[in-house]
Amino acid sequence: MTKLKLSVVDQSPAHDGNSQTNGLHRTLELAKTCDELGYHRYWIAEHHATPSYSSPCPEIVIGQIAAHTKQIKVGSGGIMLSHYSPYKVAEVFRTLEAFFPGRIDLGFGRAPGGAELPSRALAYPNSPVSRESYPDLVEALVGFADNQIPNGHAFSGLQVTPTDSTAPELWTLGSAAGSIELAARYGVGFVLALFIGTHERPAEIISKYRELFQPRAGSLMQTPQAMISSAVICADSAEEAKLLAASHTFWKIQASNGIREGIRPPEECMDLYKQLSPSDQHAFDITRDSMITGTPEYCRDVLEQQAAFYDVDEVVVVAVTHNFEKRRESYEKLAQAFDLNA
Repeated sequence: MTKLKLSVVDQSPAHDGNSQTNGLHRTLELAKTCDELGYHRYWIAEHHATPSYSSPCPEIVIGQIAAHTKQIKVGSGGIMLSHYSPYKVAEVFRTLEAFFPGRIDLGFGRAPGGAELPSRALAYPNSPVSRESYPDLVEALVGFADNQIPNGHAFSGLQVTPTDSTAPELWTLGSAAGSIELAARYGVGFVLALFIGTHERPAEIISKYRELFQPRAGSLMQTPQAMISSAVICADSAEEAKLLAASHTFWKIQASNGIREGIRPPEECMDLYKQLSPSDQHAFDITRDSMITGTPEYCRDVLEQQAAFYDVDEVVVVAVTHNFEKRRESYEKLAQAFDLNA
């Protein structure tokens, strides 16, 4: 069996009741730790006007992380493409690739990364892009990132500066089968986000992506590349890990009710759990149960089972806790369980 690679998606939480500025600095600190631990990639999520998350600009954080790490690949997980010009996104990531050749990933997705009001502000003075227009954005982004806009396209012949840099590695993120067609059509990697929602994701999602995959001319990705992304919290005991997971679980339940606030301590969340409605308590239970929580050995075993089920050789791990050191320890324990630096 091929050794499983572990990577990270960092949502840049504001830890311990501290500021979002502090959250950004903790992201850089954790990235340096994960580089030393042997993680393969470190991706930054994008969120807007969300008190608990600190990074609306993955592209800026990527440059900081790449400059302060040695070998880990760095990228976006992902750029919320509906907010932006594909041409500008390609310029940004080809520039990053010029400084850090072979280390930059451009992950992108369709979700807004926030509520309706910031989405309207990002589009101002225009209107937000419709879902129907999203495939056109993907087509343009892939062409610009590769500097290969096809003949007949409205921007045929237009080149992206720096023209002599290598192209970033392209990935699209999705939490269901609806994302695979675009990923396959444009020959980009696909990440199945198991940490989003609690709905069933059959293995056929990834096998269908592989079946439909069409390689891009000139791309280094000539065969379908797929990963899964899972929420994981490791601790010395199953009980501690489950308690730590209460913070992000409670935040998700509140967010589903339109309440966007900071990430609370886990003990406080369990006290507040008693005040939730029966339906919200049920949602809390199934949301936390959808996370992988437990000892390092248990988390390793479950991740290996998931990887085998989906037939992938890389898993991207998401961990959100109230306390920063508990979060860092979770990644350290998982790296040790997988013997990443062996």
